Amino acid sequence: MQSQTPVTKPSTAVPSVRRLAAAGAVAAALALAAAGPAAAHISVNPGEAEQGGYTTIDVKVPNERDNASTVKVEVTFPADHPLASVMPQPVPGWEVKVTKTEPAEPVEAHGRKLTEVPSKITWTETGGGIEPGTFQQFPVSVGKLPEDADRLVLKAVQTYSNDEVVRWIEEPPAEGEGGEEPEHPAPVLNLVPPAEGGHGGDTDAGDETTTETATETAAQGEAGGASDSSDTTARVLAVTGIAVGAAGVAFGVLAGRRRPTS
Repeated sequence: MQSQTPVTKPSTAVPSVRRLAAAGAVAAALALAAAGPAAAHISVNPGEAEQGGYTTIDVKVPNERDNASTVKVEVTFPADHPLASVMPQPVPGWEVKVTKTEPAEPVEAHGRKLTEVPSKITWTETGGGIEPGTFQQFPVSVGKLPEDADRLVLKAVQTYSNDEVVRWIEEPPAEGEGGEEPEHPAPVLNLVPPAEGGHGGDTDAGDETTTETATETAAQGEAGGASDSSDTTARVLAVTGIAVGAAGVAFGVLAGRRRPTS
């Protein structure tokens, strides 16, 4: 009686495992893509303030390069909505300069008409700059914010130690408009109507100092929390995606090694 060689059916496990590994790798790539841009560009924190009031913002500047430090940061204020007051807080290791220009029309502030208003702030490093893998925040008190605008676009220019210049000057779409964010979006401060019972545009000179100081303290705390939360979320997404991709790849390799040879 002639013996028969058993026929081994092709296993479908390996293709399935390969698909799982590929899906994991894609998930990791998507997570990294989502996490990267969220923390990459220059931004202002908090990103919202009341119309007609004063507030303190932190200009957050991350270093995107691994072979150069950021040595200069310039932020320009819109000429169509000139601000009477722009006061930067000193930052160790940085020299700050406020440039003033003549507005199209005099700006009224505290009973005076100003023929010169702040138009740009320039920070220049004096102690090493923003090194790779780090970021720096530059606090600035600004006001009086316009009552007839829903946002201020603050165009920024970032200069690296290797003479590379990145211009964050592309205006992003307004909230609710849709559309893709440009490659180099400018920082935006969104403006909302003052809360009911708030001072808004009626703040007098005496209350202005008190309000500005209180707002500055609160804004710095909120800015730190908001930026930390945003960065933490981005890191968690990236790590989760990488873990899923690595697990899928490892599973595929192990399954392939265990594939029957007969």
